[in-house]
Amino acid sequence: MVTAVARVRSAKPSDAGDIARVHEETWLSTYQGIIPHLYLKRLIARRDESWWSSVIRRSSTKVLVFTFNGEVQGYVSYGASRNPRRANIGEIYELYLSPTFQGLGFGKDLFQEAYKQLKCDGRRSLLVWALSENEMACRFYSHLGGRQCGSSPERYGDTTLYRVAFLWEPVSRHAR
Repeated sequence: MVTAVARVRSAKPSDAGDIARVHEETWLSTYQGIIPHLYLKRLIARRDESWWSSVIRRSSTKVLVFTFNGEVQGYVSYGASRNPRRANIGEIYELYLSPTFQGLGFGKDLFQEAYKQLKCDGRRSLLVWALSENEMACRFYSHLGGRQCGSSPERYGDTTLYRVAFLWEPVSRHAR
């Protein structure tokens, strides 16, 4: 009997190449036809193995990976909000799973572990941005209880897309 093992763990510098592979694979499958091709290729090229290795070594950004049978199949990066006025809020910067593993609950596992870690770091609220055209991500974050709280334009040459912010706030002890 063979047992498959799915696991979420902290990323190691040796995971950088696999994270770069997952990044390229997921961005191509997610954003092809949404982000203009040239800009998409440039965005992917910037996130090579050395870039991810640098991110993993940084103390300000944390990275978790989802592994299946020991192979990296997804990742989440997170830390303090990038908005200086919201530095006390946690932010998930990116969460991506290889297409084969999407829709099976593993993204929720990555999300929940990152949120748990942010709470341990003293951040009670969570912010996530997603392109509004990425309908799968918007449904995912809404389903997990995120409340849309704003939007912001994102320019790619002559193309303007919109990022949507999702916010999770703790329930007040006084709310009923």
